[in-house]
Amino acid sequence: MNETIVGPDGKARCRWCAAAPEFLGYHDSEWGFPVGDDRRLFEKLCLESFQSGLSWRTILAKRENFRAAFQGFDVDRMARFTQRDIDRLLQDAGIVRHRGKIEAVINNARRTRELIERQGSLAAFVWRYEPDAKELVEPQSASTSAQSIALSKALKKQGWKFIGPTTVYAFMQAMGLINDHVEGCVIRAKVARARKKFRRPAAT
Repeated sequence: MNETIVGPDGKARCRWCAAAPEFLGYHDSEWGFPVGDDRRLFEKLCLESFQSGLSWRTILAKRENFRAAFQGFDVDRMARFTQRDIDRLLQDAGIVRHRGKIEAVINNARRTRELIERQGSLAAFVWRYEPDAKELVEPQSASTSAQSIALSKALKKQGWKFIGPTTVYAFMQAMGLINDHVEGCVIRAKVARARKKFRRPAAT
């Protein structure tokens, strides 16, 4: 099966971005471009946790609602959430009202704050798990990797929840730790250039 589709500009793109109208912009401007900002990385880890068992379209459509409900995914604010906040979130029809996932991301905010105190930044920690070029597989041919398994284990060891290897792999794809745009996709070369220019975060 052809791994690409022709976009509205006549150029080839990853086939998955044709699955929903809102996927095209996300594919072209976000997915795979490297991110070194702690808040964006934490947000994506949270959203991928919520996505577990659901479609990414569901989460993407609700992303602004999630941002409003979770204080812009500000780690310090979320770490201070109480039972009252959990009750509020469980009544919020604009997000996914799953008690386990809500409690998990609040827990993960607290663990992130601890990690930042130890490591200097979440970005420096997760980018340690960027795979070496020789370890990469064919784009979009896997749902986990040795690195996603290792990062998942490292986060779980620190007390994170709802953060399995498949969730972490999707996070790595989206945040540019790997370039998983298929060969022939017009965005693949743009991501490659962005990754080449990207300064990997270092521990402070």
